[in-house]
Amino acid sequence: MNQRASKIPPAAVAGLIVAVVLDTLVQIAWKRSVAGIPEAASVAVTMRVVLGSPYFYAAMLAFGAQLYNWLRVLALADLSFAQPFTALSYIAVLAISHRALHEDLSLAKAAGVALILAGVFLISRTPFHTAAPRQNAVKPSPP
Repeated sequence: MNQRASKIPPAAVAGLIVAVVLDTLVQIAWKRSVAGIPEAASVAVTMRVVLGSPYFYAAMLAFGAQLYNWLRVLALADLSFAQPFTALSYIAVLAISHRALHEDLSLAKAAGVALILAGVFLISRTPFHTAAPRQNAVKPSPP
């Protein structure tokens, strides 16, 4: 494979960035939509609170956008290459949760972030798309 063919298409890079942003938005919106639910709330109370929250509808809208975006990304890159990049949303969620929701940021969580970054880095060094099978490849004969 030549150098030019091994570069990730800009549309795939943009789609992966959008995937991380949308996944982060969904997770934060979920958390915000349940913020007012009492600890021992019934299913009816839980549903009323969630359905009355604009964050719930933001999460649903982001899910729709996420579906469309993900279909576009997978048309350009292998699933085994693209999916691990979405783990970057874990890092974004951790940072936003710590900053905006005042959640704990422990050493163990920071170490987990380092491992995620290392994993994404390693995967980014692999081919983004499996070459199509050769037309004249020998096919195994049936048993």
